[in-house]
Amino acid sequence: MAGTKRKLPASLAGSPEHPESANTFPNQTQAKRKMSPAKLKKLVISENISNVTAEQSQYFTNDLQHRLGEDFFQQPCIRLAKALLGKVLVRRRSDGTELRGRIVETESYLGGEDKASHSAGGKRTARNLAMFMKPGTIYVYPIYGIYLCMNISSEGEGAAVLLRSLEPLQGLPSMRELRAARRKESARQLKDKELCNGPSKLCQALNIPRCFDRRDLASDPEVWLERDPDESPINPQDIVSAPRIGIESHGEWAKKPLRFYLRGHPCVSVVNKAADGRSGNVVKDLGPSEVQSGTERPDVKRTKQD
Repeated sequence: MAGTKRKLPASLAGSPEHPESANTFPNQTQAKRKMSPAKLKKLVISENISNVTAEQSQYFTNDLQHRLGEDFFQQPCIRLAKALLGKVLVRRRSDGTELRGRIVETESYLGGEDKASHSAGGKRTARNLAMFMKPGTIYVYPIYGIYLCMNISSEGEGAAVLLRSLEPLQGLPSMRELRAARRKESARQLKDKELCNGPSKLCQALNIPRCFDRRDLASDPEVWLERDPDESPINPQDIVSAPRIGIESHGEWAKKPLRFYLRGHPCVSVVNKAADGRSGNVVKDLGPSEVQSGTERPDVKRTKQD
């Protein structure tokens, strides 16, 4: 009908074919100017949240793509302890922020004949039940009544790997706050390499609580493991095998080289100079009865330095 304006579809608004629509639909800047203060405030907050979300996810672009699933944990204890080196432990906090640390040191606890293991002799209790659950189950236990340690169950009856040290990668300010909350106010500021260089320190820095015990690392929404897409595969020659820490009262088992760490990494908790001087791995993928003090079973070919 002559003299009647036709309403334009939204997809054509502002198009070259309909220049008059530019006056009908103001651009974003004009729209903001016409907004009430309350609406404008909501818009700014929304934009800020979007920016924060983008910043939070910049480390890895796709969690599902790099997350380690059940298959990864289906390994004997010693092999899993070595395979964990270089992997990234991720802790998602309640506010959506994520803390990340690369694993640089582990210890194997084989169960069975391993007298230093909580499950030695097949002992099963309410405390160590996670060690007997499916591979990839988190085992969190307290030490000295105030600190916590995080382990991951593996193949093998009652076997698990202790996470001893991490290299902090993401969320260092939050890690520093979490560590400071458990230290004296007069204590010096921690260096970056000191934030997670011990089993209890990493639990503090990543806020790993006791209630994470018996959770599944392959599916948990608050804590999981990832491959670092930018990290090259670790050369076996760069893995040091040394005796475990703090188990001196367990006789011959205190001397067995069941601690593994990345040679020369500054975040390793305790460097063993003698073990550092050796090349190659001292311990293969053996069972409890096959592990000897710094040696391997007779049918395994040994290197000159072993």
